[in-house]
Amino acid sequence: MTIAVTAASGKLGSETVRALSAIGTYEVVGLARTPSNASHLGVEVRPGDYDEPAALEQSLAGVDAVLLVSGMAEPNKRIEQHRNVIRAAAKAGVQRIVYTSVEGPEGATGFSPIVQSNRQTEADVRESGMDWVIGRNGIYIEPDVEYIDTYREMGRITNCAGPGKCGYTTRPELAQAYGQMLTGDSHIGKTYNLHGERLTQAELARHLNSAFGTALSYTEMTVEEYRRDRVAELGEFIGGVIAGIYEGIRLGAFDSESDYAQAAGRAHQDWDDYFEQLAQS
Repeated sequence: MTIAVTAASGKLGSETVRALSAIGTYEVVGLARTPSNASHLGVEVRPGDYDEPAALEQSLAGVDAVLLVSGMAEPNKRIEQHRNVIRAAAKAGVQRIVYTSVEGPEGATGFSPIVQSNRQTEADVRESGMDWVIGRNGIYIEPDVEYIDTYREMGRITNCAGPGKCGYTTRPELAQAYGQMLTGDSHIGKTYNLHGERLTQAELARHLNSAFGTALSYTEMTVEEYRRDRVAELGEFIGGVIAGIYEGIRLGAFDSESDYAQAAGRAHQDWDDYFEQLAQS
């Protein structure tokens, strides 16, 4: 069985290549817009620009299953780029397509256009004629860990999530789930929510404190205050998206039941264990 992973030079794509390679049973191929950027993964890397359908079809020749990692373009362009991959896979004779979608609010926030574009790709995947599996990723916890110096300087976490709970996850945990979804027949036709234990922002602050010796607290802002803050720092589009994520947490859009254990064949990593490992690293 030959498995291709798109966006192999990216964080989630590269983690999934590593997870599949560790199994050792399958031939793994990476696809990347710039193949040299994924040369360190130790697998064959083929051209994988989402804007080049002919090259995608050639790169997917001989592939049995493909992981379509959601692109980073603006929503409408992203839909068409994903369609290029889906059509190329079908033409190349790929039997299974697995898509990395996202959880979140489908309307009324700055993040909703991203969610809506993912839902459209989900529909395109289901209608592709190939066997399919869809994972809806929770929110990555790594950015909060990477932001720790800023949090330490501020002395707090500040956003508009309020008391809402968020289904967080990590890229390595997602990679384990996608490895199973690409290879296990029991997953065909399933859509999974993929996240670990749901956390409030106050709980997240306590976990960060335990790992980094900080004394962070959580301070709630209004949605509009937080949106102005993010737009001022990050620009209208990205700032609006980030504010929309936290508004979605506030609205309960990330407080869903997780299907991670069903998808991965084991429980998601416990957050106490995750942060303890960070403290020891």
